[in-house]
Amino acid sequence: MREIALDTETTGFDPSNGDRIVEIGCVELDNFMATGRVFHCYINPERDMPEGAFKVHGLSEEFLKKHKVMAAEMDGFLKFIGDSNLVIHNAEFDMKFINAELIRMKRLPLPMSRSIDTVAMARKMFPGAQANLDALCRRFDIDNSARTKHGALLDAELLAEVYLELRGGRQTGFSLASDGQGSKKAASKSVARPPRPHSATEDELKNHAEFLAKISDPIWKS
Repeated sequence: MREIALDTETTGFDPSNGDRIVEIGCVELDNFMATGRVFHCYINPERDMPEGAFKVHGLSEEFLKKHKVMAAEMDGFLKFIGDSNLVIHNAEFDMKFINAELIRMKRLPLPMSRSIDTVAMARKMFPGAQANLDALCRRFDIDNSARTKHGALLDAELLAEVYLELRGGRQTGFSLASDGQGSKKAASKSVARPPRPHSATEDELKNHAEFLAKISDPIWKS
């Protein structure tokens, strides 16, 4: 089963106000495991970079001007994702931006039904707990030390690991070692115990015989 863990970086929060995608990162998954195939590109948004967004991902207007515009990258992106479902952390945000770019090019948007929202999965599994990517990495003991700033490819790689844990963890067999929350705890070692005696005592045999004697016309005597 092929799926794509996907993340984007943008100039802001709302494409209807002119915000654009500046980075896309995709990681191919097969049966919930990363295959090693990725898609990654930086994108010239054809606009300035707000200071708030720059503080989040560190991608400057000067740096992005050296890269292709979204129209030049879209075919490669669509070819990579194919018809696979898209695993996204807060899917509504990324899908909104991707579809805004597609509509700008007069192309059909991607249906939301193709997205799998890991924020919704995490909130269902851990009600009331933080559901951001860093919190989930801590919960599942996933190393995110390289995540000093948001980056689409790194976040997609971390998301692929988080998604695996949200789907039940790396233990895909029928072993009972899992604690039910996708953690990687080792199964406790079984200890052999001596057999307990199950033979009836003399008193139990006597009471049983007296009980049977009170039964009239038992079927085992017919």
